[in-house]
Amino acid sequence: MVEDRVLVQIASYNTNLQAERGLPQDLVDWLAPTLQVSSFLARERRAPDIVAVGFQELLPLHLGLAGLSKSVIESRNALILSQIQEHAPNKESYSLVAKVVNVGVALLVYARDDGIARRVCDVQTQWTGCGPAFLGNKGAVGVRFRVTESDGGPGEVYTFVCAHLVAHAHHLEWRKRNFHHIVSTLLFPPLPGSSSNAPTTIYSTSHLFFFGDLNFRLAFPSDSDHPANILRTLSHEDTRETLKQYDQLVIERDVNQSIFAGLREGDFWKFKCSYKYKLGEVDRYDFKRLPAWTDRVMYTTYSDSPDTPTESNIGNVLYTSIPSYTTSDHKPVVAVLLLPAPQSTSPMIPLLRLPETYEPVPDPLANVKKYTGRTLDRIIGYTWWLLTIVGAGSAVFGIGNFFVGLGVWSWFKAKERTTGA
Repeated sequence: MVEDRVLVQIASYNTNLQAERGLPQDLVDWLAPTLQVSSFLARERRAPDIVAVGFQELLPLHLGLAGLSKSVIESRNALILSQIQEHAPNKESYSLVAKVVNVGVALLVYARDDGIARRVCDVQTQWTGCGPAFLGNKGAVGVRFRVTESDGGPGEVYTFVCAHLVAHAHHLEWRKRNFHHIVSTLLFPPLPGSSSNAPTTIYSTSHLFFFGDLNFRLAFPSDSDHPANILRTLSHEDTRETLKQYDQLVIERDVNQSIFAGLREGDFWKFKCSYKYKLGEVDRYDFKRLPAWTDRVMYTTYSDSPDTPTESNIGNVLYTSIPSYTTSDHKPVVAVLLLPAPQSTSPMIPLLRLPETYEPVPDPLANVKKYTGRTLDRIIGYTWWLLTIVGAGSAVFGIGNFFVGLGVWSWFKAKERTTGA
């Protein structure tokens, strides 16, 4: 029965370093449509059982590197919680399961109080940076938890990963390395009942959701990338579908099988490219970059077969972008996913089945790399922050003021020596 299946809502948005200005106070356009379209699942409108909201470029980079994100993430949490409850079709209430932020990548996960929230346990959060020298300007954060069965059985494990990978079309190989770095360093403790003490990767789970600004672009032949040609193609759904053959993510996942092993996705071409828009515009691209579906939501579940990599037992109820948000050059995306009904009671936690050719391996130096990056984050962030303060909001003026001050100080020291002589 549909009523026995868990409904998961995933929302992701690159807010363009806007901090608390990055969202309108009313999130109905982003969050409420998912609640309304789910009405066909049952006779009564149904609210999601789990809501996961991810952000990239959460706040100005120098503040993120310095770790000064607490007020922004707390503000986001309060706003999102109030909005999903205000627009819930039957006035359902929700609780925050976990929140985690690293520099500008953040993830907040909520569960319905009258259902899954009562059975959540073993909540864990993790983060990793994959920028230069493992800086957190790019990277991922993750939330994992277990939902026990109503009769006390071990239940199933849910893993949510929000990521921001390196930008620009020509950095495809770097993006692929970003993903593999995330798999090997975004590590969680062993699963309950495991005989091993070794950390586990994101793939050691019953359900996996991987989403965010993944930055994959459209790789057009050189003679077909004129803006006018692209705009005509993007205007209609049937012509947009032809673009998937040029989508870097599809090519690398489905054709070259180099990344995102086991992960599926809905029909992303049914909505317009989520990037790059002119600020303040609902439907006008900025052709400083060719339009692309940079913001994506992928998923898989333990009953998905590695022999049918494009098929999933997760139903994709909705997958779309929200054009009305105009403070960023990205449009937010949202997906509503209907998970398969739980299988018969088992004494073991069901886990994903992966292709025989793919075996994710934890990096033994994961913590060294993570904390090397975190240390550099803080050094660069606080230095940048101080220079911004000295420069009255501009790090460039701050550097100038610093050298002017250094010159004045040197002049006074030289004058003192001359006077003393």
